[in-house]
Parts: sequence; structure tokens; C-alpha cells
Amino acid sequence: MSSVKEYFTSLGSGIASLLKGMKVTGKEFITPKITERYPENRLTHPSAADRFRAELRLVYDADGNHKCIACGSCERNCPNGTITLETKMVTTPQGTKKKKLDKYFYDLGSCTFCQLCVTNCPTAAIEFVNDFEQAVFTRSKLVKKLNYLPEKPEPEPTPEELAKIAAEREAKIAEAKAKAAAAKAAKEAAAQTPDAPATTQENK
Repeated sequence: MSSVKEYFTSLGSGIASLLKGMKVTGKEFITPKITERYPENRLTHPSAADRFRAELRLVYDADGNHKCIACGSCERNCPNGTITLETKMVTTPQGTKKKKLDKYFYDLGSCTFCQLCVTNCPTAAIEFVNDFEQAVFTRSKLVKKLNYLPEKPEPEPTPEELAKIAAEREAKIAEAKAKAAAAKAAKEAAAQTPDAPATTQENK
């Protein structure tokens, strides 16, 4: 008798468990699906979060100018040599030498996305964007040149700036001549002054 009772008890618990499972299954049948049809829905799918770091980029303004001064701070602070800068020396219209960015290489395959380069940039010339579509077939394609626009020449100075530069140059030349004339006059005055007679004291 006890075996029959145990049989029906286990049968009832099995049916209850089956109904509970069917309830969960039925609920999932009417739940809206969350499967993403990527990349078919690329245009309508929301992008990654704004804080997501996917790729380093050089910041350009609307006129095609960037703020990079080729100081090398990002290259020095990168922990694994992801960034490589190539610079060149140019002569400004004022006649002074200036270091300028030539090529900015970034190896996405070696980047750890630590953002040390961004936080240590003194001019905020680089930033991380959330463009996560970076799949390529060869690793060499992950090395990117960030300054993709041609470098612009140094701007020509205005007539006012040219006049100011010329005035400063003339002032420096006049100051140097005045110093040279003063030094020459002092030297000639020292040469024309007779030496004072030497005095001796007799020992008594």
C-alpha cells in the first residue's frame, strides 16, 4: 500500500514540475525577442556607450586643423609602444625653427585602451571614440595613420605682424650696437687713464 502511495506522490510531483516548466516555456514564447540582427540592423542599432573605448583618433576641427604640437607626451606615456610619432623641423615666416607633426601612427592591435595618452595630452589633441567595427584580416591593417589630412603650411604673417617683427629686430640690433659702443668707450677710457704712481713705505 505504501508503494502505491509513493508512486502516485512522485507522479503528482512530476506533473507539477512539468507544468511549472511548461509555464516558463510558454512565457518565453510570448516574450519579445532580443536577438540582434547585426550587421543587418547597423543603421538602426544604437551605438556603443559613449564611454566605450574602441579606437584612438586625432581631433580635427571644422577647418581641418588639429591641436597636436608633436610634443611626444602620448608616445612617452604609452605603456607598450602603441603610438609612434614622426616629426619634422620647419621654418616659420618669422624665421624661427618649429617642430611639427609629420606622421602619427597608432597600432590598434597593441592598444590596451588605458587612456594614458589622452589624459596626458597637454592640448587635448587626441580622444577615444566608440567605433567598435575594427575587424580586419591582417594585423598590419590595425596600424593606422591618425593624421589622415595633409598638413597645412605655416600661416603667412599679417602686415601688422611683419611690422612688429621688423621693429623688434631693429630694437635688438640698436640695443646690441649700444652695448658694443659702451663697451668700446669704456675700454678706450681705461687705456687713456695714466697709471697711479706706486707708493712705497720705508722701514724704520
